[in-house]
Amino acid sequence: MIRIEGKEVYTDLTELVDPQHTALLMIDMQHDFVEPEGLFGSLGIDLSMYEQTRPRLAFLLAAARANGVLVVHVQNTALPGRRSDSPAQLRFNMRMHEAAQLPGEPLRYTVPGTPGHAFVPEFEPRPDEVVVPKYRSSGFWGTNLEQVLRSNGIETVVVGGCTTEGCVESTARDAMFTDHYVVIADDCVGSDDKAQHEASMFLMRHRFDMAGSGDIASVWSRGHRPREED
Repeated sequence: MIRIEGKEVYTDLTELVDPQHTALLMIDMQHDFVEPEGLFGSLGIDLSMYEQTRPRLAFLLAAARANGVLVVHVQNTALPGRRSDSPAQLRFNMRMHEAAQLPGEPLRYTVPGTPGHAFVPEFEPRPDEVVVPKYRSSGFWGTNLEQVLRSNGIETVVVGGCTTEGCVESTARDAMFTDHYVVIADDCVGSDDKAQHEASMFLMRHRFDMAGSGDIASVWSRGHRPREED
């Protein structure tokens, strides 16, 4: 920790991810994005990166649960009839998925009530864990995520999930803009586009702290002190 103009600033991983003030944000681990039978997989989009990141993220989730870390599952959601999509958002969708979509038709995914909206089995939320539906790339925009974090004394968010250059980076940036420390679990984020993943990681390394799932879990196991509700 260092002091700058009278303000204490965390500087090492042990301080940053102390389980008493840290939340794990699980970003969009849903069928449509990461399962072969989901929408992206059915379109032939490359999901191979998730074969490596999913076990590591599952390990980190288990460590969070074992050590009293607040777990928040962020769930991408699209209202039926595209009621959650403005014309600008539809254009964004078309640009983002230009290579995969049908001509003139934005992709439709993660609609509530469809299998693609559901979390994949190893990331199913427990009954006492928070689920935050979101309708934009960032988990903060138009949701109660910030209220949940502040209500529980959260100073740091550890971010894992998909997609690196999209919802992960957008959520990380908004977490920092709302005055949270951000740690990217760098072996727990992935994309269906490796070039965009690497570009995003390059940018985020210059803005946020990064650490592997093993290092984060090690801090949590050493630093666990029971919360009042444990």
